[in-house]
Amino acid sequence: METSFLEKLLAFYKAEPDDPFNAYALALEYQKYDSSKASSLFEELLHSHPDYLPTYYHAAQFFGDLADAELVRNIYTKGIELAAIQQNTRAQQELSRAFRTFEEEQMEW
Repeated sequence: METSFLEKLLAFYKAEPDDPFNAYALALEYQKYDSSKASSLFEELLHSHPDYLPTYYHAAQFFGDLADAELVRNIYTKGIELAAIQQNTRAQQELSRAFRTFEEEQMEW
C-alpha cells in the first residue's frame, strides 16, 4: 500500500518536530485538508521558529484568507524586517509586494 504525501510529511514531523521545515511543509499540505491544523502549525512556526523566513509569506496568505487583517499586517511586517536582517533582498521584495497588495485589497473593502 502506498503511503500518502500527507502521511510522509507527518512521519517527518513526528521524527523531527523541532525542524521548522517539517512543520512548514506539513502546514502547507494541511491547507488543502484541515485549516485548523494548518493554522496551529503556522502559529507554532511563528512563535517557536521566528527566524524561519519562508513561513511569513505563506502564513500571511493563509491568515489573510481568514480575514484577520491585523494578524496579517503583523506577519508581513515581521517577515519584511526578518528578511532585511537576514539580507534576503528577494524575500524582502516579495513580502513587501504581497503586503502592498494585501493593503490595497483591504482598502477596497
